[in-house]
Amino acid sequence: MSDTAAWWRSAVIYQVYIRSFADGNGDGIGDVAGLRQRLDHLADLGVDAIWINPWYPSPLADAGYDVSDYRDIDPRFGTLAEAEALLREAHERDLRIILDIVPNHTSSEHEWFRAALRAGPGSAERDRYLFRPGRGPHGDEPPNDWKAMFGGGAWTRVTEPDGTPGEWYLHLFDVEQPDLNWDNPEVRADFEKTLRFWFDRGVDGFRIDVANSLIKERGLPDVGDKQHHDPGPHPHWDRDEVHDVYREWRAVADSYDPPKVFVAEAWVPEADRFARYLRPDELHTAFNFDFLKAAWLAPALRESVERTLREHAVVGAPPTWVLSNHDVARHTSRLARDPAAGIGTSLDSMIDLPADLELGLRRARAAALLIFALPGGAYVYQGDELGLPEVEDLPEASLDDPTWRRSGHTLRGRDGCRVPVPWSGDGPPFGFGPGDDQPWLPQPEWFSRFTVEREDKDPESMLALYRRALRVRRETPALGDGPLTWLDVPPGALGFARDPGFALLLNVDAVPFALPEGAEVLLTSGPLTDDGLLPQDTAVWLQVGQPLLRMPE
Repeated sequence: MSDTAAWWRSAVIYQVYIRSFADGNGDGIGDVAGLRQRLDHLADLGVDAIWINPWYPSPLADAGYDVSDYRDIDPRFGTLAEAEALLREAHERDLRIILDIVPNHTSSEHEWFRAALRAGPGSAERDRYLFRPGRGPHGDEPPNDWKAMFGGGAWTRVTEPDGTPGEWYLHLFDVEQPDLNWDNPEVRADFEKTLRFWFDRGVDGFRIDVANSLIKERGLPDVGDKQHHDPGPHPHWDRDEVHDVYREWRAVADSYDPPKVFVAEAWVPEADRFARYLRPDELHTAFNFDFLKAAWLAPALRESVERTLREHAVVGAPPTWVLSNHDVARHTSRLARDPAAGIGTSLDSMIDLPADLELGLRRARAAALLIFALPGGAYVYQGDELGLPEVEDLPEASLDDPTWRRSGHTLRGRDGCRVPVPWSGDGPPFGFGPGDDQPWLPQPEWFSRFTVEREDKDPESMLALYRRALRVRRETPALGDGPLTWLDVPPGALGFARDPGFALLLNVDAVPFALPEGAEVLLTSGPLTDDGLLPQDTAVWLQVGQPLLRMPE
């Protein structure tokens, strides 16, 4: 395995939502055994690392982001010994492993929270969390007006050990996810212990869930009219003090040889404050939500790329690019809608709009070539390489996302992008597990079109495109980390060059146009027109000479 210290600056990282990736024991739930069996698929794809969503013991109130033990494996997913074997086998294939860490909150089943409930007000056990007396003459009103991300209030009142109504605890997400008190030194020390526990076993880094949270303003004042992630000071998002935590974590990561890495999930709207998380003594990279949300329109895409490059250049950090993940509707389905309709990233924002799936697939192919050609690294969510669309019509009885429950069954939530991967065969469970047991979320019959087995045999499939693109990316010195130069292209198109000798052209909605004379085509997302023009919703990678290529007049 390569020990290149800065591998993360150009890495392509594959996201594994473990419940839905591959089932090794036939119980319908993805697990460590299934992932181990499919490592060759990821190695053949050409990615550099695997990011695994939470695999820790959990009641699964929020898909594992409610952790009851940070230093073990949930028995539904396997054992710690199996996880250690996975690390060895991945490293043998030159694949690094990044885990999720969830520092803002634990599960209500965590031993600390259970102890807090038993101990009562004023105890050291309760000080690990944010317990407060209620307002009003009888303490029956929440301590402040904060709202939970999944809907409803952010406070729940507990029954004290003597049976009387008692204090309230904060949960910025689900009621089963109590927020930790990061002003408590014991909390900080325990998370450092967790980092070292996994680093010592060979884990190469962590993705930090809700990295812009953790610290709350002293006194927990009302938030008023300010919405989640609005610009400006906020009592529980993006507090200045959170950076002290990450400086401590960076010192831990840098104590290893080679150093470990961190990836931030930080929803911070102001570019200057976002960049603070990526300073040289803090975190290495961060998810690029701005680009993920950009409309499939040439001006919007270019504006997002330029903004991303500017804000990362301030601190010398490489950007990352992503099209889908476990929290948003799959991009094949988002791109199947009219970009002028102003859809968001959720299924609920687009479900009533007409969709053209073939157009979505065409755009998804072009989008893949775009993100793999941009400076920095990229993320591939499981199934992206197959072109998987969103499953938009899951039976209501199968919906598992807390958003469905907390919205009073009005928002379908994120389950449509979490349906288990189809590997082979003509019907469910599509080779997801070794037997015929159906997976935890039902797969539609039309998944037969998108199995790994079927696409592996088709040289024009999405899988074939991803494999070719990642191979060319590794072989092309211009790609990965580094600068770009924008090219003059027709309105409705994007074009940029990267030294030495590479260019990307993307026709979003321009009239088909000719490629530069003398340029060698390395890869296209789809066929050119019969007369060699670049059609709409198509991208091309070019090998070009110097001076910088010029478009035909």
